[in-house]
Amino acid sequence: MDNAYKIKVQNVTKEYDLYKSQSEKLRSFFSLRNSKVPHFWSLMGISLEVKPGETLGLIGVNGSGKSTLSNIISGIIPQTTGVVDVRGDTSIIAIGAGLRGNLTGLENIRLKALMQGLTNPEIDALMDDIVSFADIGDFLYQPVKSYSSGMKSRLGFSIAVHVNPDILIIDEALSVGDDTFYQKCVDKIAEFKDEGKTIIFVSHSLKQIEILCDRVAWIHYGTLKEIGDTASVVKDYRGFTKWFKAQTKKEKKHFQRQMKANQKAFDIDAYQKEVTDERQKAEPDNANVASEVKKDFYGSVISEKMSVGNRILTTAVGILFVLVCLVNVSGHSVGDVIQHPSNLVHPETVLHDANATNTVK
Repeated sequence: MDNAYKIKVQNVTKEYDLYKSQSEKLRSFFSLRNSKVPHFWSLMGISLEVKPGETLGLIGVNGSGKSTLSNIISGIIPQTTGVVDVRGDTSIIAIGAGLRGNLTGLENIRLKALMQGLTNPEIDALMDDIVSFADIGDFLYQPVKSYSSGMKSRLGFSIAVHVNPDILIIDEALSVGDDTFYQKCVDKIAEFKDEGKTIIFVSHSLKQIEILCDRVAWIHYGTLKEIGDTASVVKDYRGFTKWFKAQTKKEKKHFQRQMKANQKAFDIDAYQKEVTDERQKAEPDNANVASEVKKDFYGSVISEKMSVGNRILTTAVGILFVLVCLVNVSGHSVGDVIQHPSNLVHPETVLHDANATNTVK
């Protein structure tokens, strides 16, 4: 196996439909017409690799797509296009990620550990260490929905680091909590680094990024702005934030609106053609470039939208279900209903005729 990377992300995009309400989303789901719905592209063609034993930081302003990318790598959500090759088990740490609000902290420990593939005896052996590291006291026996954000982070972090994952993904989990717990987390991350674990660290704290990360990727409104050694990328990002803060309030709003407009106007077909053209230049003798690029874009993606054929089938099944229900209410056989559909419209006639027949008898 090629050990050049632990995680490979290639031409990854993520599209969201901007429905105004749940009813609009439901109507679109069953509609046979391809009605136009506004789209928003959280990611617009991200390509990067993470080496074994490397700690890669993800930085960027709010809404840039950092958490979307980390969730795709961890398998929580699917990508719209592209290849995501993760060679190992992942464990994501985010505030409240994977915790069930109605379950107690103790029940959540067992549930999350079971979901990570541990057996009950293995969980029992780790339980004391997990509880000790989380240090949430008697709240361990209370529903998680009553926890503060810091307590959720403590519990989630403790579970994640004790199930011994190959790849650890930390999404803003160190932004809450006191200094004592923060230092415990930093020490644990350093321990993982010494063991050669691969880590993705998402944070707004550039100081944390500088302490913990070997390389940094700057995600900028859905695109990969820059990736490289920590000092260089952080320096450039600080330059951007300094420039942005110097803008007037009106200029800031204009810049943000323009960035969001670009994410709404992103054309996936044009991007695919751009990638195809670039690869064709690199491989002029390859006649299968277009088909290979299409396979890279969609070959490992499960569609989140129903095809027209599936919509027709779903509608037909729904109509059949309603018909069967009405037939049962009417008291007629399916054949009678097909020959005399009006029996479904006036089922009370059937009941009257049945009562009359019983009276005669």
